[in-house]
Amino acid sequence: MELWLQLLLFPYVFLIWHTEAEFFTSIGQMTDLIYAEKDLVQSLQEYIRAEEKKLSQIKSWAEKMDILTSKSASDPEGYLAHPVNAYKLVKRLNTDWLELENLVLQDTTNGFITNLTIQRQFFPTEEDETGAAKALMRLQDTYKLDPETLSRGNLPGTKYRSFLTVGDCFGMGKTAYNDGDYYHTVLWMEQALKQHDEGEDTTVSKVEILDYLSYAVFQFGDLHRAMELTRRLISLDSTHERAGSNLRYFEKLLEKEKEKPVNKTVTTTEAVVQSGAYERPLDYLPERDIYEALCRGEGVKMTPRRQKRLFCRYHDGNRNPHLLIAPFKEEDEWDSPHIVRYYDVMSDEEIEKIKQLAKPRLARATVRDPKTGVLTVASYRVSKSSWLEESDDPVVAKVNQRMQQITGLTVKTAELLQVANYGMGGQYEPHFDFSRKDEPDAFKRLGTGNRVATFLNYMSDVEAGGATVFPDFGAAIWPKKGTAVFWYNLFRSGEGDYRTRHAACPVLVGCKWVSNKWFHERGNEFLRPCGRTEVD
Repeated sequence: MELWLQLLLFPYVFLIWHTEAEFFTSIGQMTDLIYAEKDLVQSLQEYIRAEEKKLSQIKSWAEKMDILTSKSASDPEGYLAHPVNAYKLVKRLNTDWLELENLVLQDTTNGFITNLTIQRQFFPTEEDETGAAKALMRLQDTYKLDPETLSRGNLPGTKYRSFLTVGDCFGMGKTAYNDGDYYHTVLWMEQALKQHDEGEDTTVSKVEILDYLSYAVFQFGDLHRAMELTRRLISLDSTHERAGSNLRYFEKLLEKEKEKPVNKTVTTTEAVVQSGAYERPLDYLPERDIYEALCRGEGVKMTPRRQKRLFCRYHDGNRNPHLLIAPFKEEDEWDSPHIVRYYDVMSDEEIEKIKQLAKPRLARATVRDPKTGVLTVASYRVSKSSWLEESDDPVVAKVNQRMQQITGLTVKTAELLQVANYGMGGQYEPHFDFSRKDEPDAFKRLGTGNRVATFLNYMSDVEAGGATVFPDFGAAIWPKKGTAVFWYNLFRSGEGDYRTRHAACPVLVGCKWVSNKWFHERGNEFLRPCGRTEVD
């Protein structure tokens, strides 16, 4: 047994001794070590190249972000006025910085990771990125912008132009797809594919794009195009199981269609293929088309005859002592219902102070539930707002007093001053400010009756979009910094004026700040007495 072990180990002992002795005495034999070392160096170089590539990517990202943040930080509101910049900021912080973190985590960079982990609690969430994408789609629909226009950043009044990459367009399409919105899925996946075909460098593959696009097209009933896109996908990846299954399913459906009796009328699918586009689905808002047309400045019913009934004048608040020496400039915006605009209502200093007070308190704007009277968030109101009391700062009391002097109504029973900021695609779809008969408890908790009038201060100019529109009679009022518009929501009888249903159009370019005061019935019985008829 012992001899057997000696024989078994012998060759290894011999070889080790022989190798060490021979390579030290024979150059010829040492050449093997040269090649071994060369192989080690090549391995080391590959490791270095991998590290350098990673560092180069990090450095490139840092340099790009340094340039970008220097520009954006110099004028935050101006930069974010462009909706594509706003979307990409949200997308970067939610998605791109996470990818960078994964790259950096391959090395021991505890300081950066710790800082990033701490900062992430303030980063936008997945929900925020989805909301930003939907905001771009809302702008796209309202202002009839094709994906190419948005992707290339060709928007009016923009100071900082920005572009959407293939990955950005793909992300937009995925957001729509996950929401069951196949209309926008098709539009954005087609744009992603177009930019990919043009040779744009991207990590998103055509297979991924075609996978989403073909299914979305199928959802519109466009079977022929769905098959065409699926075949293209399979030509790029013949092992794609889902595409193969889909193609076989589409072929069966096509066979069934061929078996049906021939209909001479043009089918929906054929019409879709001929036009090369799909119709936008109808939604819950009956006046959607009118509302969006007014937002674009189309369909405004300002006729020459009506124009002649509009005038400018100085307004002293029915000889209010405070306004006799310095009356306000008053301009008719509409004749019936009567809507007026006042100029120089708030100074730049007052506006900045109001914004400064409001910013720390801004929260998602709410609407009052008509059944319960409780404030709640709603998808049709996209803005952030805060409420300011007179005790917050003397400027609030000063602005409140000024509105009282102009309108002749008391602020004692009015709601607090509401300040709202409409950011990217911010809007408030058509709504009434007053409560209707089917919602009598809307303001019951306030105990001050219905909202008799609305006083709306524009605290910023808006480069594009952001109008206040009235779909019922076709009016569009555009924001002008320092001005305010005023109208009555109720007739003198206390009946609601349903013509005053209005909306805040999405902000296309810019940052819209407004503040408003809602005056209530109680306390104004003698300041605005009842009329002789229901509609006085």
